[in-house]
Amino acid sequence: MVEPTKARIAVAARPAPLAPVTADAVRALAAAAAVHDEVAPLSEQPLLSLESDEARVVHLVATTGDDADAHVVGYAQVDVGSGTTARAELVVHPDHRRAGMGRALLDAARATADESPRRALHVWAHGDLPAARALARSAGMAVVRELWQMRLELARRPQAPDRTLPTGVRVRRFVPGQDEEAWRRVNSRAFAHHPEQGRMTSADLRAREAEPWFDPAGFLLAERDGMLLGSVWTKVHAAGEHGPEPVGEIYVVGVDPDAQGLGLGGALTDLGLTHLTLAGLREVILYTEASNEVAIRTYRRAGFERSAVDVMFGDDTPRSPGDATMGA
Repeated sequence: MVEPTKARIAVAARPAPLAPVTADAVRALAAAAAVHDEVAPLSEQPLLSLESDEARVVHLVATTGDDADAHVVGYAQVDVGSGTTARAELVVHPDHRRAGMGRALLDAARATADESPRRALHVWAHGDLPAARALARSAGMAVVRELWQMRLELARRPQAPDRTLPTGVRVRRFVPGQDEEAWRRVNSRAFAHHPEQGRMTSADLRAREAEPWFDPAGFLLAERDGMLLGSVWTKVHAAGEHGPEPVGEIYVVGVDPDAQGLGLGGALTDLGLTHLTLAGLREVILYTEASNEVAIRTYRRAGFERSAVDVMFGDDTPRSPGDATMGA
């Protein structure tokens, strides 16, 4: 058992973007925590924002030791892009836990949120780990949102007739340098009320296109008469990220509100699953809100089952039992 660290802890806000050496230290910290906890402590967006000079985030870095020999042992990133809610994710190195560092980072994140009047702080806890619940409870925070990871073994995908595309709709692959703005407009409309997906900027999209996993062949656009109606974007996670083998993901499925009701979302999901099957993958994951009962029923009909839960804790009180659940 690792004893609590006695070293001096300092939490400081760092200007964006982080210096490459600090960003690398944060990535190493997150990797160590992921091995220990068997769940990644930081989601994709915070990792992409580490060295971004366009992301509206505050970096809180916890170190031990003297300035000349400081080691990064804790980190929190606070997204301050919204005037009403600041969203944070944090991680503490496994060898430096139970020493108050998590609370110090949480308090610093709360102070950052409080710099804007009436702005609440929401904090993601990936994997819904007991230690995260205890920290949130000690800070008086309640669950305000729950995100499910759902998983499908493609060999067990229900056999059903392929859903046909609506009349006049054709599907083609995404063309980098050509389709970004049209896709982003439809994505913003499709996810107008989603706190993260609906806010994706051109910089966010460019950052994902620069990632090693990006493959236009798995990014399919549905058009009618040259107008974009919807899309399915797939992703392949490298071995070790979600299991010993590579795992596919239905990354984003979005349909323009004017095209909803045509069955396009289901047809695009089928196309995405077929693409991942032909790529030789055995399993596929996706993420959906626990409160979205319609989506969950749809995914379960396709063979998906819940495999993990992330929860968001907030200073504000959950609106209703349907909007905030405590999870399993």
